[in-house]
Amino acid sequence: MTEPVIRVEGVGFSYSSDVPSPVFALKDINLEIYAGEYLVIVGHNGSGKSTLAKHFNALLSPTQGDIWVTGMNTRDGNNTLAIRSTVGMVFQIPDNQIVATVVEEDVAFGPANLGVSEQELRERVEWALGVVDMLAFRERAPHLLSAGQKQRVAIAGAMAMKPQVLILDESTSMLDPTGREEVLSAMRYLNQEGTTIVAITHFMHEAVEGDRVVVMEEGQIVSAGSPREVFCQVEKLREMHLGVPQVTELAYALHQRDATFPADLLTVEELENEVLRRVSLKGVVA
Repeated sequence: MTEPVIRVEGVGFSYSSDVPSPVFALKDINLEIYAGEYLVIVGHNGSGKSTLAKHFNALLSPTQGDIWVTGMNTRDGNNTLAIRSTVGMVFQIPDNQIVATVVEEDVAFGPANLGVSEQELRERVEWALGVVDMLAFRERAPHLLSAGQKQRVAIAGAMAMKPQVLILDESTSMLDPTGREEVLSAMRYLNQEGTTIVAITHFMHEAVEGDRVVVMEEGQIVSAGSPREVFCQVEKLREMHLGVPQVTELAYALHQRDATFPADLLTVEELENEVLRRVSLKGVVA
């Protein structure tokens, strides 16, 4: 079997590990993330999902257990630079990541600090801005951009580092629906091009985008599987005060009234097709 690009083994983490009875934000986390995967991690605020994400590129180090990134242990400080070149990260507020006064200069900042050649630097900036459809804004001042455009610039800056894995930590939570779709579109494209995506979100309809969904609660993984496997557990998610995609909510309600109606639908297209199929069948019977 292919080796995971990120492997989490028995990880526990406390922000105050030096006190007699530390409170653990993460508890016995075991997880494998594979190259090319689109993994979504969901959970309430305080569930530990962002804390876990910050371990993937060595922003935090485990109190217990180990995390391996392409075979490199994040505990070893000698691996930190290589790990952060392998795993890029985009945060919730793009303004916190934008450091230059011109878009293309901001995107160039990271790889320039790696010492890449001038020619390669130009190529990386061109490629990264093209990926997020921001080439037309390359000479624009970032503060003149919309929130969604700023977030796409932040993604371009991370991608210019040529990471194998891109983590997006609540990167759509501050955006309007248009900005959110812009960012999701960029994520889809990057994943199709081979970048491993790890998306942290509390928007359940965004989780449908993933190949796999991990649900966290009180610092632990409480459920994992395909979006269909996870979101069909409507009652379990409700007990944790978590929602499900609106389409699934409607399908589940219809299933409660008619047991033959599938309860695990995820998209508007699936729901529409099921309704049309039933209308067609009624027409045939009539």
